[in-house]
Amino acid sequence: MEQIKLKFLVDVGVGKKVEKWLLNQGYDTVNVRDIDPHLSDKEILRTAVSEKRMVITMDKDFGELTYNSGLMHGGVLLLRLEDAKSDEKLKIVENILIKHANKLPNKFCVYKDGRLRIRK
Repeated sequence: MEQIKLKFLVDVGVGKKVEKWLLNQGYDTVNVRDIDPHLSDKEILRTAVSEKRMVITMDKDFGELTYNSGLMHGGVLLLRLEDAKSDEKLKIVENILIKHANKLPNKFCVYKDGRLRIRK
């Protein structure tokens, strides 16, 4: 099966190691830190929707904004990794994309305790 090349908007808390890896893998990636590190969550979502990008974040507020409040999004990958080091985040993102990339577009996804939940 052909691998979908997702486009990402990476939130600041995810880290430079993940940002760099995504770029090195050929993913069309924009980093919030390069736009404005103080961008509001709503602005991040608006940017992602207008550019058809999936947000990768560690900020739980995105769950409230997208899943509960119903704001439009192009997909969100919420990493619930409170004390994870950058190498651990990278390994998890890599695993998720290898195993689940085709299921992620336009979905709200939460990774926590070794499990990935994918919702509409």
